[in-house]
Amino acid sequence: MTLLDLTPRTVTSDRLATLPVVIIGAGPIGLAAAANLVERGIDFLILETSDQVAASVRLWGHTRLFSPWRHLIDPAAQRLLEPIGWVSPNPDVAPTGAELVEDYLVPLAGLEQLASRIRFGETVVAVTREGMDRTRTAGRAQAPFLLRLQHADGTVEEITGRAVVDASGTYTTPNPLASSGLPPIGADTVTGSIVHALPDVLGADRARFAGRHTTVVGAGHSAANTLIALARLARDEPGTMVSWLIRNTSAVRISSSPEDELEGRAQLGSRVDRLVARGEVQLVDRFEISSVAADDAGIRLQGTRRGGPAQHVTDVVVNATGFRPNLDMLREIRLELDDIVEAPRRLAPLIDPNVHSCGTVEPHGFRELTHPEPGFFLVGMKSYGRAPTFLLATGYEQVRSVVAWLDGDMRSASQVELTLPATGVCSTDLSSGGSCCS
Repeated sequence: MTLLDLTPRTVTSDRLATLPVVIIGAGPIGLAAAANLVERGIDFLILETSDQVAASVRLWGHTRLFSPWRHLIDPAAQRLLEPIGWVSPNPDVAPTGAELVEDYLVPLAGLEQLASRIRFGETVVAVTREGMDRTRTAGRAQAPFLLRLQHADGTVEEITGRAVVDASGTYTTPNPLASSGLPPIGADTVTGSIVHALPDVLGADRARFAGRHTTVVGAGHSAANTLIALARLARDEPGTMVSWLIRNTSAVRISSSPEDELEGRAQLGSRVDRLVARGEVQLVDRFEISSVAADDAGIRLQGTRRGGPAQHVTDVVVNATGFRPNLDMLREIRLELDDIVEAPRRLAPLIDPNVHSCGTVEPHGFRELTHPEPGFFLVGMKSYGRAPTFLLATGYEQVRSVVAWLDGDMRSASQVELTLPATGVCSTDLSSGGSCCS
């Protein structure tokens, strides 16, 4: 099957018809895919590494999303929830990540139709076709997918499925600090001084930053949220210092456009600019990191700045350089990815962060997400590769179209429609790192 052959072929034998669609990841998009499958009466199985749903969202649960509730609830999921008395939150209010989980995703995952099909503590180690590696073509479309799983206790199991929907996200695979895209030399010696994006500065992680010098690396919305929280902490905790290290002359990713319909995002740029102007945040621009080393103060970033050797010493580094997909488990799957952003090749031009913001991405579905491997789809944030322009509403429309295709409903699968909020520029320089919070 070539990329141009879009005829549904997920049920081509009696055996395939008896197997479930396997969803990787029990986050917002994985659960939305399940809701759509429930409505169409298609059996499925959700595999989740963590012991609870929406594990990645919980990690940044203290952060408020840019989108209000009206853009955060999947239509199929809402139709399943309403008969049990669930009431949608105020559509004009933007929730925190924790509220998204507790008020929507936990009730959704608790529905019997979904709860009975979720397996927790299951890490997908590899995806392939039963009895064949990626080099074998004959009979490929008729062979079930084979997924190798590692259970929480370390034991290994293999299961089969008629199709695979990978909604595992990218939050747990951040871009490295080095400008080269590789981990900086010496990174393994200073792991204790480097923090993942969006730490809970004013809550659970407060003690780690209070009275210390923190440097945030990255020029996107994740960086901006953390800088604002650190500046607030510095007003309350003597000795707290905040630096902001970027590789360009300005943080062009952070929108302050008055035309942005997502109010929280529209204000980020101006808020950070004011912090820099008042001296509450020290801006270190045009700094290219190449190596890191332990220092008496914590960590020393080394590289070049404005064409010459440079170093920056700090206590703690927050890595807000954006995220990338983990493709290791897909080595035996025939993928067709864009050379630059690592998104499906047909999707890449529609989400190019050099051209598009979150709100200017065209509606897209199964056609743009199709790979040479029939029945395999990357969806959600992982489908965007390294592009940071993803919104949850986009992912919901992706899985609606994909599930319709799996059901052989080409008319519905092809009628891709989506109205996104108008936005300012989410991103104009892929090298800067960062992300949109849906």
